[in-house]
Amino acid sequence: MGVPLRKNVQFQLLWLGGTVSQLGTQLTTYAMPLLILAVTGSFFWAGVIAGVRATTLILTQMPAGVWVDRWDRGKVLVWSQTTQAVAVAAMAANVVTGLNSIPLFIALAAVDGVCTAFAGPARSTAIKAVVPPDQLRTAFAQEEARGHVAWLAGPSLGALLYGFGRAVPFVADAVTFLVAAVCAWFAKIPARTEQRPRGRVRHDVREAWTWLWRRRGMRNVVAIFLTLNLLGTASMIPVVAVVKERGGPDWLVGLVLTGVGVGGLLGALISPKVTLRYDRLIVAVLTVFGVSNLAMALPFGAWWPFVPLMVTAIATPLLNVSVSAIFTGLVPDDLMGRIDAILTFASRALTPLAPVLGAFLADLAGGALALLVFGALILVTALVAAFTDLRAPAPQQS
Repeated sequence: MGVPLRKNVQFQLLWLGGTVSQLGTQLTTYAMPLLILAVTGSFFWAGVIAGVRATTLILTQMPAGVWVDRWDRGKVLVWSQTTQAVAVAAMAANVVTGLNSIPLFIALAAVDGVCTAFAGPARSTAIKAVVPPDQLRTAFAQEEARGHVAWLAGPSLGALLYGFGRAVPFVADAVTFLVAAVCAWFAKIPARTEQRPRGRVRHDVREAWTWLWRRRGMRNVVAIFLTLNLLGTASMIPVVAVVKERGGPDWLVGLVLTGVGVGGLLGALISPKVTLRYDRLIVAVLTVFGVSNLAMALPFGAWWPFVPLMVTAIATPLLNVSVSAIFTGLVPDDLMGRIDAILTFASRALTPLAPVLGAFLADLAGGALALLVFGALILVTALVAAFTDLRAPAPQQS
């Protein structure tokens, strides 16, 4: 019913802007560890910078969700992405001047984390506002493809740009955020017809938490995602460490990480057709994640982690699309910003520790052993999930 998704100009503008900005983020996500390694001789500060960004995102998430439900969600998206462009441009200046100030990188990462906390729920509510319920699954499949296009092109392109100059990936990232802000502006996301009364933030947060808490299967899913996000994120710097420990050059680091993009695109293409119940998908994906982490430690050369990363990424969209479509369809519109913030907050509460944990273990014991440890823990999580109620409730009002 209605306009086909491919002709939905508002959604496609949001998707285009998100794709470009996510590509830009990938340019710097792995250029940053290479830069910090070159400047300090250790991955540790790269982990700290990523951890600070994650911490500010988590701490800002709840008030951001409240205010997105109160403010014009389209304008929130535009201004958050514009501010991110300024912050990344300042990072580029930090590199160009040769200052390479770690405290400045940390401060700017914090700014980026705050902006991301606002942009996330603003984007989710915008998608729900412009996409009919019967097209949500397809829309989230396209969103998954967006993320994996960035994974496919971003790391290798970031490593290539880093070779031209240490500041180049940061300049490119700033430009992509500006493009995303322009796309969000032209998308003209409709404002809510009824604005929420501006009561206490605490009351608004409690209302959303209560809604989620009464749905046991959904809150159990959040707990599983909390563990998966911690262990999965902690595994990424060890992957970089494995490639470098085996003599791989910087460009090979980027090439290996494109395995996430290759697999993710394949997974995104088939995800709308998958009918397996999502609680069973969770167990299956966790198992694939754990086995893949163990496989990356096999001594097959610096290029080898590409293959397990690709396998992992094929499974990921199947789960993400299913969970996102179900949760978005169940959440009332006036709760969407807060529930999105709660889900992000609750499922990522431990991720600020992840890059620090991953970098610390990689420095202490080496990338391969770190991957073995994280893989074993993910398999334990899969076993727990198999005996946990993860079912979603039937759609209902409020």
